[in-house]
Amino acid sequence: MRDFGSCFSEYAVQVVSETTSCSNYSNTSCFPQNSSSTTQNSVTCLYKVILSNKKHFLITVSWSKTTNVSHVLCIQVGDNPLNSFKLSSNSRVFKKRSKGRKAIEFDDDDDDHDTKVEVFWDLCEARYNNMSGPEPIDRYYVLVTFDSELGLILGDMKEKFKNWNSTMAKCTLISRQEHFSGNTLYSTKAQFCDNGLKHDILISCGGENEGKNHQVLSVCVDKKMVIRVKRLQWNFRGNQSIFLDGLLVDLMWDVHDWFFNSTSGCAVFMFRTRSGLESSRLWLEDKDKLMHKNQDQVEFSLMIYAYKAT
Repeated sequence: MRDFGSCFSEYAVQVVSETTSCSNYSNTSCFPQNSSSTTQNSVTCLYKVILSNKKHFLITVSWSKTTNVSHVLCIQVGDNPLNSFKLSSNSRVFKKRSKGRKAIEFDDDDDDHDTKVEVFWDLCEARYNNMSGPEPIDRYYVLVTFDSELGLILGDMKEKFKNWNSTMAKCTLISRQEHFSGNTLYSTKAQFCDNGLKHDILISCGGENEGKNHQVLSVCVDKKMVIRVKRLQWNFRGNQSIFLDGLLVDLMWDVHDWFFNSTSGCAVFMFRTRSGLESSRLWLEDKDKLMHKNQDQVEFSLMIYAYKAT
């Protein structure tokens, strides 16, 4: 896929309308009648942790599922792949390792001593979405500590740590990436701020009466359509702004490879909160710059990678 900096410079038609409320199109059904569902293959979340001593850490948590239905959890602290932990349900010792702890001596260049990072987990009774998704929905926990200070807690079993004799760091979800494979219909949930609601998001792509070359892109939030792009083959890149939970959210899409790159066939959809009066709303930054920029601002981005079946 080409650099997003050239999104609107060649062939593409920019579809940008005035800021739109989610109440628009409220009487329009967002669920297509003849769309086939897809499979979610992996989810990657990036968290920013600020400890009580003001030190910052980035934690990447990846959940994935392979073709033989084995589930994989990978946790990485910082940018060095060596500072990581991986657990796979395909392992013979998975049942023994589905609950445990792992210590990582994290080399901190900004301090005189190494930070001791520990991962605690319990996936013994974890439930998944009809066993089709890579990420557990309940009955589990994953915990990451930094020198015994609680940094990250995932799951619904937080009561196990109510007597933990430690301070709790500030933890913020910066970004979430989801990879899908299949056809036409992509469904997920997202929470765009700490105190916001968890919203249902549905992205559907289907043909009109004219056939394949006149496909339509529809994006719905909480069963209300927020955008509808006709003749998607020619409007394959664009952006629009919506309001959610009092936040301005830029919605951007790039489906170029669905039509013009038969080898990858990957489309990208991005929801990104915009801070204040920030003027930029395009995708011109690469992923790493986006994750590390404006560390003092609370921003969130959801990226959906959709691989269309041939």
